[in-house]
Amino acid sequence: MSFFLDAWTWLTTGSNWAGSEGATHRLAEHLYLTVVCLGFACLIALPVALWLGHVGRGGALAVNISNAGRAVPTFAVLVLLTLSPLGKHGEWPTVIALVLFALPPLLTNAYVGMREADRDVVEAARGMGMSGWQLLGRVEIPLAFPLIMTGVRSAAVQVVATATLAALPGGGGLGRIITAGFGTYDTPQVVAGAALVAALALLVEGVLVTAEKLLDPMRRRRRSDKSHSRSTPKGIDEKVIPAQTTA
Repeated sequence: MSFFLDAWTWLTTGSNWAGSEGATHRLAEHLYLTVVCLGFACLIALPVALWLGHVGRGGALAVNISNAGRAVPTFAVLVLLTLSPLGKHGEWPTVIALVLFALPPLLTNAYVGMREADRDVVEAARGMGMSGWQLLGRVEIPLAFPLIMTGVRSAAVQVVATATLAALPGGGGLGRIITAGFGTYDTPQVVAGAALVAALALLVEGVLVTAEKLLDPMRRRRRSDKSHSRSTPKGIDEKVIPAQTTA
């Protein structure tokens, strides 16, 4: 229990947040690394998954290969990349390792979301004469949006947690607080660093949940349909209104 009280004392001490080695700077580094890695992973995984889900071919193989990549330890990949010629290029080994780590949930959820889109709706849209790109952008992606965002949230939280490994080869981020605490046998600092990582992960999760609710196209459409149904008088069938006849 004293560790947690001492960790709280560390977190509430202003000097621990100031300077290039302070928590504020390390938090900014960690957040920047997370955004960059998640952005690269989304640019790689989402177009591939959405297209494979749209055409319905090759997706299962891609998902299985991606899931097999989860068995490879991120730390091992990071060490190998650091020892390679890429290790001379700053944060690139860390970025590549984290991008590879974020790809599986993005690829899997986006592909599954596309394939589980209501086929009756998809076929109806195709029957209306929509082109492939219109079908993808206006029907399939909106229907798959919740699962796509689930993959983004999962990847983001994993990257936040795993980005602490960047400190091991000398990179930045909140992991530097933890490794410095280990180096000086300062357990409260280690606990404080871990608490900051957990808090950042929860914050990122909350931001993405809010973004999903605000950006979900089907949610806006359901709200529009609900308001339209409320404005329609009861007893009137808005689909079929018989025409009046004259004698």
